[in-house]
Amino acid sequence: MVLTPQARRLRLLKEKKRTAMTDDRAVPPRRDLFGVAVDALTMTQAVERCRAAVEHGDHLSIGVVNAAKIVTMERDPQLRAAVAGCDMVLADGQSVVWASRLLRSPLPERVAGVDLFFRLLAEASERGYRVYFLGARPDVLATMLDEVARRFPGLKVAGARDGYFQAADERQVAEEIERSGADLLFAGMSSPRKELFLSQWGDATRARVVHGVGGSFDVLAGVTRRAPIGWQRIGLEWLYRLLQEPRRLGPRYLKTNLAFMALVARHATRGRRPQLQVPAAAASPGQAPVPRPTPPSAPAAPVAPMASAATTAQGEDR
Repeated sequence: MVLTPQARRLRLLKEKKRTAMTDDRAVPPRRDLFGVAVDALTMTQAVERCRAAVEHGDHLSIGVVNAAKIVTMERDPQLRAAVAGCDMVLADGQSVVWASRLLRSPLPERVAGVDLFFRLLAEASERGYRVYFLGARPDVLATMLDEVARRFPGLKVAGARDGYFQAADERQVAEEIERSGADLLFAGMSSPRKELFLSQWGDATRARVVHGVGGSFDVLAGVTRRAPIGWQRIGLEWLYRLLQEPRRLGPRYLKTNLAFMALVARHATRGRRPQLQVPAAAASPGQAPVPRPTPPSAPAAPVAPMASAATTAQGEDR
């Protein structure tokens, strides 16, 4: 997939910002997986990068990838550009971690978006960060806010708004978030809507950390159940969800998983190329930063309809 000139410029700007990080904010290594630079981070390291961004007044946009999203990105150049343009890209799905090891570009662990969401809420509650919640139905949002107040009594809520607004209202929404003075912005919307919104308006909100959390609001509100911890640890959260809704999820999972397996096989047969990038912060004075890898060319195709947030991004381990 060839990025547009605008997407390339955005990527270059993101890389330049990464090179400005020094000392305690040193840039971690990245892995080139399916043409996307994924950060080789543990959950603890990801949380620390978010904390550092707030403390130092930086802007950190977070993207997450799982099997379903990677397959969709192969045919959706806008989604690919939005994810690739994020400052930190994490492996939300366990299958991505397994694939990284097969492709000899290993990631340390799965960093599920929903788990990072909960960790950042705890961090914000402890450190006094202001949080803005954007997305979900009005009733789900209200229930979630009640649960947030119960679980994180010290959390400062800068504001909240449901996800039912039109494209023409996006600028107004971004301005509303900016006026709230939020340090952390969580977007509980479906993919690719959340990625495209945050790609275009994330900087304008002036939030220090922006994270698209998909159906995590539904999880926190108790509308959607996650798999037990044991299932999550062995990478079978997707199977748990499949057993809950076999008729609806069965065909989709079969199609997506087969497509992802074919994609992994195709990349595996292309030969082994060095995937580890030298962190730009470690470059010697005057040395140009190492750019992110350019995604491989692939024919564009119509974007497939996306499911609701509650079915696409609750830390799905695929």
